[in-house]
Amino acid sequence: MRTKRDLEEIELKVLAKYATKSVNSVGRKTVERDGTSKFGRLEFQKDRDRIIHSRAFRRLDEKTQVFPALFGDHYRTRLTHTLEVAQISRDIARGLGLNEDLAEAIALAHDLGHPPFGHAGEDALDEMMREYGMRFEHNEQSKRVVEKLEKVYPDFDGLNLTYETLEGLEKHKTSWDRAGVKIAHMHLEGQVVNIADEIAYTNHDMDDGIRSGIISVKDLEKTYLWKKSKKIVIAKYGKIRDEKTLVSRIISQIISLMIFDICDNFDGFLIIFSPKMTKYIKELRDILFKKFYLSPTVKNKLDNGKKMIKKLFKYYMKKPDEVPGKYKIDVELPVAVKDYIAGMTDLFLEKEVKKIP
Repeated sequence: MRTKRDLEEIELKVLAKYATKSVNSVGRKTVERDGTSKFGRLEFQKDRDRIIHSRAFRRLDEKTQVFPALFGDHYRTRLTHTLEVAQISRDIARGLGLNEDLAEAIALAHDLGHPPFGHAGEDALDEMMREYGMRFEHNEQSKRVVEKLEKVYPDFDGLNLTYETLEGLEKHKTSWDRAGVKIAHMHLEGQVVNIADEIAYTNHDMDDGIRSGIISVKDLEKTYLWKKSKKIVIAKYGKIRDEKTLVSRIISQIISLMIFDICDNFDGFLIIFSPKMTKYIKELRDILFKKFYLSPTVKNKLDNGKKMIKKLFKYYMKKPDEVPGKYKIDVELPVAVKDYIAGMTDLFLEKEVKKIP
């Protein structure tokens, strides 16, 4: 087996000069005891492994992406979305000579703090917290999960991730989160995750929207990226008679075009789309908002989830004994309630609401 030093040397030889190297990591907040094995993992490998084995990561499997979890077997959940972001992040990082382990770690942790019922759930918690002079934002909550709420080590709270991974979580923003507000640039691997998140949800939401019947192919085939990708697919495979197969190949090709655009547009400092690609993506996003996210089928289910979250929050504020004690240590009650609810799956939250007298 290669030692940790061997792996660090390989990184130094293989990664680009602008990549974040493990050997140059600032380290962790808590200095940890040395392992007993002479072999070891790179620091960002450790971060990735700790995230994957966390309880918060496992709960993503039953949390809403767009459709409430358990709505259907083939729709994305928060977990499958996370895995797609991680895969795209690794592809971009590898193509640009960046640190794949760091990009993957940030990607796998970027939604750990997301509450049940997607962005509707986030809005619900934020509205409740603002009544107490506070706020809720899932990026901040993800960082809180890995710094405080996960408790699996005897020497410290949280997962004690490297500062580089924490920085990626703290500054992780997508076009949905930014709402036109610019943020300071972070290391390139963190930027990769931001843009990979946007690629992932744009494309898998098209797929889920078509699969559900809420969006039709006719809604999308007028857009530049759909038309260009369809031409590439037909040139490669010939005429594809099965529409589901055709849609799958087209969406895969759109993802490729987005990734190629990023790599072609890279200047050594920023991970961004070209102005033309930004325009083409907006075409797709406008259709998703009008036809999918705001459709009665999606909106009604998410609005119901939002109501349940608010109802449960108010109940716990009146009945604090119903909140597990581990959440109430050294924090105000609204924070404890927020932490407890944010960690719930869709199904668990529904069960808790049904218990309210």
